[in-house]
Amino acid sequence: MAVTETSESNDQPESFFRSLREDFVVLTKARLSILVVLTSVFGYFVATKGSGTFSWGILFHLVFGTTLAAFGSAVFNQLMEVDADAKMRRTSDRPLPANRIPKPIAFIIGWLLSAFGLIHLGVKVDIIAAAMAAATLLTYLFIYTPLKRISTFNTIVGGVSGALPPLIGWAAGKPDPWISGAVFLFLLLFLWQMPHFAAINWMYRDEYKRGGFVMWSNGDETGKLTAKIAIGFSVLTLLLGALYPLVSSTIPGGGAIPCGLLGAIMLWLSIRFFRSGERADARRLFFYSLLYLPLMMLASYLAWN
Repeated sequence: MAVTETSESNDQPESFFRSLREDFVVLTKARLSILVVLTSVFGYFVATKGSGTFSWGILFHLVFGTTLAAFGSAVFNQLMEVDADAKMRRTSDRPLPANRIPKPIAFIIGWLLSAFGLIHLGVKVDIIAAAMAAATLLTYLFIYTPLKRISTFNTIVGGVSGALPPLIGWAAGKPDPWISGAVFLFLLLFLWQMPHFAAINWMYRDEYKRGGFVMWSNGDETGKLTAKIAIGFSVLTLLLGALYPLVSSTIPGGGAIPCGLLGAIMLWLSIRFFRSGERADARRLFFYSLLYLPLMMLASYLAWN
């Protein structure tokens, strides 16, 4: 009996810390935050390609500061949407709506993470990089998040917020010229998000409606409207990949073939979703969008001058 009691007492703290760790991962939206970090790293890699200015030290500080800022932003977002999360099945068990983490504690965590992340980027990386991170946080929290309950335009604003992280890394690399590459990076991330979010909006339209969010897919039972939006932005994605290398010295013309092909597949899947209106085709579009981004980043990086 003594052995059993000791074993159980040893399991309790281990279980507690495991649960705490899992709640922290959810509270900081770790998977989404990792995407933010990866796109900022991508921006740094292309900014320093061939220039001889790459620094492992700067890369470390970029990753560290961006991770903290992204984590903090995710915490504040969940604080602002805790009531909506409680109404949706897929989010009701998050730490805040489930009352596993007190809101004041979450606020302190979010504040510390965001503040230290922005300060670290400003001091150790670059002040413009810190400004880009601050712009990402501000548009995400103070425009996109409240707008989700008011207008479908929220997805466009969210796309702007999601397109800024590569510019954190771009600024850290101090490229010259600055504008041409920055425009491509911004458009790449912005346009990619639109078919991606169109698909996920429609797949979970009932959940978003239950949470009180105003999304493109609200009332779109057939998927036709959402699919048309996905098609429109997929066309723009295709044009970006196929035409940008032909009009800019940043990416040679040869990059138009792989970049354009990746966009063409996105367009084909969007059209397929439009024709069928089936959840399975929306899922195919969604999962391809997850594959498209790393492939497009790889193709554009390899072609980058």
